Amino acid sequence: MKIAIATVQVPFFTGGAEIHADLLKTQLRQRGYQAEVVSLPYKWYPSEVLLNSMIMGRMMDLTEVNGEKIDIVIALKFPAYFLKHPHKVVWLLHQHRQAYDLWGTKFGDLDKHPNGEFIRRTIIEHDNQYLPEARRIFTNSRNTAGRLKKYNNIEAVPLYHPPINYDKLHCRESEDFVFYPSRIDRMKRQRVLVEAARYIKSGIKIYLAGGCAETERAYINDLISRHHLEDRVKLLGFISEEEKIDYYSRCLAVYFGAYDEDYGYITLESFFSKKPVIVHLDAGGPLEFVEHLKSGFVLPDDPEQVAAHIDLLAGNRDLAKAMGDEGHQSLIDKNINWDHVISSLIL
Repeated sequence: MKIAIATVQVPFFTGGAEIHADLLKTQLRQRGYQAEVVSLPYKWYPSEVLLNSMIMGRMMDLTEVNGEKIDIVIALKFPAYFLKHPHKVVWLLHQHRQAYDLWGTKFGDLDKHPNGEFIRRTIIEHDNQYLPEARRIFTNSRNTAGRLKKYNNIEAVPLYHPPINYDKLHCRESEDFVFYPSRIDRMKRQRVLVEAARYIKSGIKIYLAGGCAETERAYINDLISRHHLEDRVKLLGFISEEEKIDYYSRCLAVYFGAYDEDYGYITLESFFSKKPVIVHLDAGGPLEFVEHLKSGFVLPDDPEQVAAHIDLLAGNRDLAKAMGDEGHQSLIDKNINWDHVISSLIL
């Protein structure tokens, strides 16, 4: 059976969505399916380009290749899920959020464009038309399913999956640092954690891993310099998968400051490493996993509160261990494994 995984990719950029597609391909191949990822190049600016991308998505022909039928298409992202196929399954990672939940927020940009309202209406109309063509619609989280229901009145079933190398994640004795591996971005809110370093009394350090745009790098470096945090905040830059696993295993806790995240591999990686997680009240997907005072902390995005709870864990390592163990058990209870995912998609 031939299965095409339809998605989009910003050239020269690899993130969670690209990892997701490759994981799905690998897991399908391990089970004997012929699977391939088919990616459309994607650009979201200027806003008019989005209309061209939508046309490309609809015109993509994955019914056959070299005279042989493609049996199933699993579509992951906007606008790849616009394609026509008699057996289309959507496993939605997210829609074009600038037209939905980010519209009019401090993280939005489409609403700032002169033709933004027209582009937004066009995206919503086409989502409403083409998503229901799918035989089944899954999402990567309840949060993503909730957005789809709220804005489009389309029902979907959340389908959780494990992160890459989850079977290699492990726990060692905690050391004196909080870890945050993520693209450094305003929506990921590393700023809050760096600000929190000013108020930490226990001597716990902050380790940030991941690349970032020059503007955000400048902002973070200015915070560090202005508040003399050079000995408290460490910017690791890009790290290997092996290094990431090692940092997870040795950290006291993990901070995941993202705003309204779709799913959030970091939460799952932390729990597979048996580490507690600090998230915010508006974290989105991670709130489906982190239980306040049980497997971590759910806090306002206030640096002083973040610092106080880091100090709480520093002073009570047994609490940190118990929270990490609870998080790990919760993943087992939620049946997060690839056998369940594949059997649901290939029905």
